[in-house]
Amino acid sequence: MLKKTFLALSLSAALAGGVQAAAVSEEVIQNSFFPYKNGMPGFSGLSAGLTINQANVEQFREVLDPGLYMFIKNGATEIKVGETTDFALHQSYIDATRQYSGDVTLGEGYGELSKTVAGRPFPQEPSMEDPRAGEKLAWNYKYGYNWGDSATISPFYWTMRDMESGKKERTIKFDFNFLNFTHRTQQTPFPEITPNPSELFRGIYVKVLEPFDVKNTQLLIHRFEDDTKVDNAYLYLGFQRRVRRLSSGQTTDAFLGTDVMIEDFEGYNGRISDMKWVYKGTRNMLMPFYNHNEMVLDSETHQDEDGYQVVAFGGKGGCFPNITWQLRKVYEVESIPQDENHPISKRTHFMDAQTFTIPRTVVYDRKGDMWKNWIIGQAHPDHHLPVNKGTGVSIDDAFSMIDIQAQHCTTGQFKGIVDPSRSPADKFTVQNMRASGN
Repeated sequence: MLKKTFLALSLSAALAGGVQAAAVSEEVIQNSFFPYKNGMPGFSGLSAGLTINQANVEQFREVLDPGLYMFIKNGATEIKVGETTDFALHQSYIDATRQYSGDVTLGEGYGELSKTVAGRPFPQEPSMEDPRAGEKLAWNYKYGYNWGDSATISPFYWTMRDMESGKKERTIKFDFNFLNFTHRTQQTPFPEITPNPSELFRGIYVKVLEPFDVKNTQLLIHRFEDDTKVDNAYLYLGFQRRVRRLSSGQTTDAFLGTDVMIEDFEGYNGRISDMKWVYKGTRNMLMPFYNHNEMVLDSETHQDEDGYQVVAFGGKGGCFPNITWQLRKVYEVESIPQDENHPISKRTHFMDAQTFTIPRTVVYDRKGDMWKNWIIGQAHPDHHLPVNKGTGVSIDDAFSMIDIQAQHCTTGQFKGIVDPSRSPADKFTVQNMRASGN
């Protein structure tokens, strides 16, 4: 309690030079961050421990997204229902929302937002009567608490699989690092890292560890505080031993031959201004939230001195994580590319209303047919590695990107670590890419 109080006071002191925003009502805060305070959602016949399969899927269609419903109906997978649990974010992020979100407003164009300091920009419940509700939810995602202020995935296994045969074609082992330069609330310094001459909001740094033919391949993404500025993205190819800039179009190519685009990372990894955002409604849905330490784990892919093991996979082709699914409050939002040459027509995102992570996304091709399904399992930080306990970070813990047209998938198995010492600011530089590639 003393530590939390110190963090809150330190944040307030760091921001004391700014103007206090208009007050956000406590009712709004409670509804936004504690949606289950007055009781958990329910659905007729649904209970923890139940398995949903081909025999009973029609009974629960209303709480399934269209992709998951299709997979279960076709016998590609079945899911086990878990108890709905509270994934409370860190108190410092909630306090920042309470203090500094009251005056946040949208600009005239997409990607334009008034000055924000930290916290959730729009904690108010979205309205179908608001034509820009989807855009506000997208900003909540961008400035959300996904991975907190910084984190590392080390190691991170991506496996490409033939869905028909179940054959594992190739596994790539990565390290991923994330760092927020601004909008910081829990890890010092806050609210921002200085100096920050390029006015960056976030950095993502990726390094390939194996196999040998792509070892030392590196990706660096700089996202600016000004969303109207195009991201800087750099790729280091080990065999060429040089850094090159990526064009914006390359973020929608298959990343290293997988089923995942760079733009797909974390549910959506692009600018708000690149998409038209449409709020489609609020609903209770089954979502991939669970306690990692209680799941079926894979003892073959990874074992280390911590005793940590990654989530196991099953179902058709081994394309589905063996996890439980919770009934949770969800915002359904469509993102439609502004660029008519984009390879997709739209994504339908199912944003978790408490954490503002995007655990489920259905992707449609340019003809409007369902193309890919994105599952990102969310593990509770208090039932994971000891270092993650108390961080309030909903841990990305297992993923599957399924190309239903090609009957192919790429699965991801994580060791997510919320430890600021692993993601120093100098790791997110072109100079580091050159040094790390030698």
